[in-house]
Amino acid sequence: MTPDTSSPPAFAAKPGKYLTFSLGRESYGVPVLSVREIIRLCPITPVPKMPRYIKGVINLRGKVIPILDLRAKFGLASESYADRACIMVIQVGQPPNGGTLMGAIVDAVEEVVPLAATDLESTPDFGGSPDTQYILGMATVRGGVKTLLNLEKIFQEDGTVSLPSSSPLNSPTQTP
Repeated sequence: MTPDTSSPPAFAAKPGKYLTFSLGRESYGVPVLSVREIIRLCPITPVPKMPRYIKGVINLRGKVIPILDLRAKFGLASESYADRACIMVIQVGQPPNGGTLMGAIVDAVEEVVPLAATDLESTPDFGGSPDTQYILGMATVRGGVKTLLNLEKIFQEDGTVSLPSSSPLNSPTQTP
């Protein structure tokens, strides 16, 4: 048997710090450097002719930013927002040319976790052809498994945003 010399996937999860959050009963993580701030759920102005998962826009200190509902984006059951629901404001692309702010509604923010290489797994083969383009990898955290999300794919789909090829969106902070 010959060793696998193929290169790893372009969006493989890397060791570093990840912000974890929940959608329903599932827990997810995103590279902490991509999160600019977390704000309370506030009134969202709908925009006509947008996909169902784009809830609309908000005014964030004078800047209008689009808001995506990750629950709707992933096809999860629709529920009313609970008290812990919030908006993660994500920096998409790199300033000054590619810097765009986007908001993602999540059910609750959990914590920032440092992940070592030994905590990370590549996206498993689910058999058949399920859509795993949003998955950066899997992480073992305190005996549980968290799905690490590929933010670049989430925000690029359907032309929601166009990212430069050098986007750091999927690069966490390095752990010392």
